[in-house]
Amino acid sequence: MSFRNPFVRISVDTERLIDEMHGFVTDPSPSRNSRDIVRVLDDLHPESVEVLEAMLLDGTESREDIAAYVAAIFPTTAD
Repeated sequence: MSFRNPFVRISVDTERLIDEMHGFVTDPSPSRNSRDIVRVLDDLHPESVEVLEAMLLDGTESREDIAAYVAAIFPTTAD
C-alpha cells in the first residue's frame, strides 16, 4: 500500500503490519508492550496503539478484523 503526492511517497508493508499488530493482540504477556510495533505506531499513528489495546481487551484475535482496520487507516491508492 502506498500514498503519494507530488512531493512525498510513503509505502506501507500492510501484510507485515497486520502480522505485527495481530501478534500484539494475541500475545498474552505484558511484554507485548515492548514490541517494535508499539514504538513504530507511537511514532506513525499513535491512535492505533489505543485501538490495538481495545482489541486486546475485547478479545479480538481475528487477523481479518485487524486487516480491515489497517485497510481503513491506510487506504490503497492508484499508482
